[in-house]
Amino acid sequence: MKHLVSGLFLAALVAVSAAGPVASETREIIVAGGCFWCVEADFEKVPGVREAISGYTGGTLANPSYKQVSRGGTGHYEAVRILYDDSRVSAEDLYALFFRSIDPTDAGGQFCDRGDSYRTAIFANGPAQKRAAMAAKAQAQAALGQTIVTRVLQASRFWPAEPEHQDYYKGTGLVLTRFGPLKQSSAYKRYRKACGRDARVRALWGSAAAFAGG
Repeated sequence: MKHLVSGLFLAALVAVSAAGPVASETREIIVAGGCFWCVEADFEKVPGVREAISGYTGGTLANPSYKQVSRGGTGHYEAVRILYDDSRVSAEDLYALFFRSIDPTDAGGQFCDRGDSYRTAIFANGPAQKRAAMAAKAQAQAALGQTIVTRVLQASRFWPAEPEHQDYYKGTGLVLTRFGPLKQSSAYKRYRKACGRDARVRALWGSAAAFAGG
């Protein structure tokens, strides 16, 4: 079977989450999937995810700014730190969803966002995460039938992005866009659609596409 059915996968996570209390621990993974607003918005929908934080990692510059990272030369990726309840969802589950929410065949960025800071990667903290990430990558490549260029890298310091970049997708303030002044949440939806993220993920992954639809 070429594709996982991500809708059923998410439904299964909901069912497990409702099954009753289990001793849990908050763990984290760090992934880079292009625009961190979109990755944050996607993973905060997953049952068992407690928080997703936009930021920067993988580079050499201390305490980088959005302008510095997007301009290039810092080595940093736009990344998201995902904090999750390990009694409700696993790193393996999250990595599987991650691959099916991006275009892992694109080495030059993601969708309309081009350049090194928008490349995809998993930043593994320790051997167990590295094994889980590599297994998810191999499974995604077998399911997709194309070469996956997403790298699995050693985790390094994660720098949270500026406050205005956190939870951007649900902001209520007015922002000036090429469509005119819009509420931030509406501007996010316009950006996501114009960038072609969901259309490309659906075209690539079919019924296995995770989160496609914004």
